[in-house]
Amino acid sequence: MEIQSTYIYIKGVKFHAFIGVGDIERRVGNDYVVDLRLKYPIKKAMQTDEVADTLNYAEVFEVVKSVMQQPVKLLEHAAQNIVLALKKAFPDIEAIDLKLTKLNPPMGADCYGAGVEIHVDC
Repeated sequence: MEIQSTYIYIKGVKFHAFIGVGDIERRVGNDYVVDLRLKYPIKKAMQTDEVADTLNYAEVFEVVKSVMQQPVKLLEHAAQNIVLALKKAFPDIEAIDLKLTKLNPPMGADCYGAGVEIHVDC
């Protein structure tokens, strides 16, 4: 078996955060969902069964949580901050796919959410 690429993912992580252009959103906050797909070399962990040989998704969550606690105006800025923090904390990440969704955005539409999606080769 020849493995072409390997990924770690975290799907549907919910946060209450203070991201928004309006003062009310930055004061009251809103609910957000983060989906991550991280290209990471996990072949060694597949053989050793040791967490030290992989990317610990609990540690990834803590990095994302820390970023989401910082108030900003734009989802785009928050998404960039997540990518930069992950790359700094885990330099062996090869690529990052991130979706950041604001639930119930204040735009007068009946929708699940609105957000940004970015794909970065590290």
